[in-house]
Amino acid sequence: MEQLVDVIIVGGGPAGLNAALVLGRARKKVLVIDEELPRNRVTKESHGFLTRDGVTPATFRHIAREQISVYPSVQFVKDTVIRATGQDRDFEMTTIQGNTYRGKKILFATGMKDRPLAIAGLQEVYGKSAFVCPYCDGWELRDQPLALIVSGGMALHLAKTISGWTDQFTICTHGTEDWSEEEKEELEQRHISIVTSPIQQIQSDTGMVKQIVFEDGTSLSCTGIFFAPELEAGSEVPQMLGCELADTGMVIVDEFGKTNIAGVYSAGDSASRKYQVVAAASMGSMAAISINSELLEKAWKSKVML
Repeated sequence: MEQLVDVIIVGGGPAGLNAALVLGRARKKVLVIDEELPRNRVTKESHGFLTRDGVTPATFRHIAREQISVYPSVQFVKDTVIRATGQDRDFEMTTIQGNTYRGKKILFATGMKDRPLAIAGLQEVYGKSAFVCPYCDGWELRDQPLALIVSGGMALHLAKTISGWTDQFTICTHGTEDWSEEEKEELEQRHISIVTSPIQQIQSDTGMVKQIVFEDGTSLSCTGIFFAPELEAGSEVPQMLGCELADTGMVIVDEFGKTNIAGVYSAGDSASRKYQVVAAASMGSMAAISINSELLEKAWKSKVML
């Protein structure tokens, strides 16, 4: 049986790493269990994080681990947690490699996972010329002809957002028209092109999209794509402990990352739909401070002289 550590952090992305940094500086014994398969590994660059704008996700993680290594109470293990039991002050985590770890507090920073991309050719361009977040990659595709693979109310939202970077875009619904008449009318009033035919294939060259071919025989030339991904929870373990989940699979937390289960926290994409590196790191920091406060409060009370 492993030694009881103060905090087990499941996931080593921006949220988990920032939490590890804060807790390491607070002199807490921390174990970070990370399978090292981040969702943003397909992306060439991360953006929007001051002092780290344009850095690759791998470099971001390398720098973070290098800085955390200054604090000897933080340890990293490459593994995947598949089971969790216990309660506040004594949780037990079992990994896919058959290892067992114990912690007083748990922080899930497991993010979200992409479901398989059903459109032919989309996987080849994902992270190279097809993206999900205009705030992350819109600048690089400014003033270029783009395709937005999206439908319904999300189509209107994405159209409004992408209009800040380019007015050359076409909405491709991939055979779906689940929007209201008001939403459709709002798009038509602005003469935004809409293609409703299902997509047959996205054609590209070394990851750079050239055109989208539709089942009705037409095609659309473009240099970039934004699409709405289908996501699922990065881990089923929070649910094993009884954590309350939203319909999206996101763990429901308060402003400090607390779940409905005492001693269990969640931060980053697994507990938010903001999906920004800087937002995830911020959530990790706030959760770490709250966790440390709980640990300090327990230690403080135990020092009362009777």
